[in-house]
Amino acid sequence: MSEALGDPHSDALARPPATPRAHGEPVGEAVLRAEPADFQVDEIMVVEPEGEGEHLWLEIEKTDWNTEDVALWLARNAGLHRLSVGYSGLKDRRAVTRQWFSLHLPGKPDPEFQWPPGLRSLRAARHRRKLNRGTHRGNTFRLRLRELAADQDALAARLERIAAEGVPNYFGEQRFGRDGANWTRGRAWLLGGEAPRKRPLRNFWLSGVRSGLFNAVLAERVRRDVWHRLLDGDLLQPDGSRGLFSADDDHDAAARVAAGTVHPTAPLPGRMGMASSGACRQLEDTVLADHVALVEALADLGLDAERRATRLPVSALQWQCVGDTLELTFRLPTGAFATAVLAELLTTRVPSANRG
Repeated sequence: MSEALGDPHSDALARPPATPRAHGEPVGEAVLRAEPADFQVDEIMVVEPEGEGEHLWLEIEKTDWNTEDVALWLARNAGLHRLSVGYSGLKDRRAVTRQWFSLHLPGKPDPEFQWPPGLRSLRAARHRRKLNRGTHRGNTFRLRLRELAADQDALAARLERIAAEGVPNYFGEQRFGRDGANWTRGRAWLLGGEAPRKRPLRNFWLSGVRSGLFNAVLAERVRRDVWHRLLDGDLLQPDGSRGLFSADDDHDAAARVAAGTVHPTAPLPGRMGMASSGACRQLEDTVLADHVALVEALADLGLDAERRATRLPVSALQWQCVGDTLELTFRLPTGAFATAVLAELLTTRVPSANRG
């Protein structure tokens, strides 16, 4: 039942949309994040500091800290407003991650920090510009999965398929908060409920709702086995680019999609923006008919419509099994989730003490 036609608080719509797998059922199970070092992430930067300027760039290794808390700690201990601290992307908390931050220090010397447990400065250099969101090209992941129970041949075959075909580019559960709260509360707000009192919550809720709507469209493409295939009227995105073009304008579109040089996209709803057509538009309209009120509310708030690739290429994928431990290394583009890769491989569980 759609929000436009029925109960907007229906239990069927209260949870983030389900994300069916593209490559079949998991080939085994394992424990993820038994300790922070089991989940390591390094930013792949497009730009690195030049050595001079008003902004101090710091490459920081953080363990069991989330990115925003590091930014707040830096601002407080450098005597700066929070907005004077920049970073490129959000990183997992229960992990060891290495990422860059910038501090705006016009006419000021470099602060002398007394680093707390879990934070370590790796490099420091000046630059002329603030580090803005989305500056990095991607991330390298090094994962260790423990207590592995899987057939080795099936595991290797699935990993080879993932390396060759990629995986559906779902937003991971981190985007939706604990127990899907960002989707649940954001949806309730947009359908007439209580608004968030703090701006960061507003952003998290809006992001959670748009991500859920994208996942719903992608899930339908997975069910129809067209998440990595061309549909008439698709809007396509070149690999490694944010640009868009209509498949109808390119006679070689199907071959380019099959080769992986361009990818189909699905909507992050908002106002205006490029619109798909044909079979692609029909699929998207069918899915979003269950969420008409949400789509209209997002447009009314002034969010611009965007598109996101439906296929996630997994680069430089390597693996080895040591006893009952699987070690994985791979690269993903900016904005992608390692959990989307793992979901196509194994059923993972996180020790209850490490959730959140």
